[in-house]
Amino acid sequence: MIKITADSTCDLSPEILNAMDITLVPLNVLIDDKSYRDGVDITPAEIFRYVGEEGKTCKTAAVNTYEYEKVFAELSPKYEAVIHFSLSAEFSSTYQNAVLAAENFSNVHVIDTRNLSTGSGHLVYDAALMAKGGLKAEEICEKIKETIPKVDASFVIDRLDYLRKGGRCSGVEALGAALLRIKPSIEVINGRMEVGKKYRGNFDRCLERYVKDKLSGKQEDIDRSRIFITHSRCSEETVAKVKEAVRRYADFDEIIVTEAGCTISSHCGPNTLGILFKRKSKK
Repeated sequence: MIKITADSTCDLSPEILNAMDITLVPLNVLIDDKSYRDGVDITPAEIFRYVGEEGKTCKTAAVNTYEYEKVFAELSPKYEAVIHFSLSAEFSSTYQNAVLAAENFSNVHVIDTRNLSTGSGHLVYDAALMAKGGLKAEEICEKIKETIPKVDASFVIDRLDYLRKGGRCSGVEALGAALLRIKPSIEVINGRMEVGKKYRGNFDRCLERYVKDKLSGKQEDIDRSRIFITHSRCSEETVAKVKEAVRRYADFDEIIVTEAGCTISSHCGPNTLGILFKRKSKK
């Protein structure tokens, strides 16, 4: 058997993790001077309370080599192989640390997803399905590496104050965006986050335009097997509108709604939503 593991940043739902026997390795979340484990000791709702209501600082920190070694040491003897999926090396040192830890184990493979959230989650899910289908570790890794550049991951952010507190935009930019009601889309390009189209106005209407921009007129290049709608603390009504818009522009076999974990939530804040899917060609 092959074991699939992933950084907690893949944002797959507990139902998928349990059904596919995927083990997560939690990143660290630092609230002021106290450290928590993503999804274990702290939730996104608690981050929003600490930062939004109590004014505390919030940062995320990579899993260190020793922590990866402990995970691999436990799992390596039990399985034919372990395949670990890491947050993009452009965002964090998790990949580098996991690779260093894996050097001590002959059957541990580490993959840089070049992505985050359910952009990585697509790859983790695909690998778990292939593992259940009986493919060898080398075959799985090869197929996943072919898929990595085909993942289309992006989000629309309602407010920029969390990005400002995290040092990813200036106070002037955040204030200007708030005054002009600008909702920027953030896209993952070559493993890095870049600002895409900027929407303006009501958040729900911005999301509908965003879905149309991502899916409309591109039917032949869309892999319709699965799309994730991943959000941080959006209302059920907002999510339902996005799901309806997705159905309007593309016919996916599965539309899976997941909630963003602590890493995305701490950087983007509440009311962030993205659609994440795969293309047939490289993005």
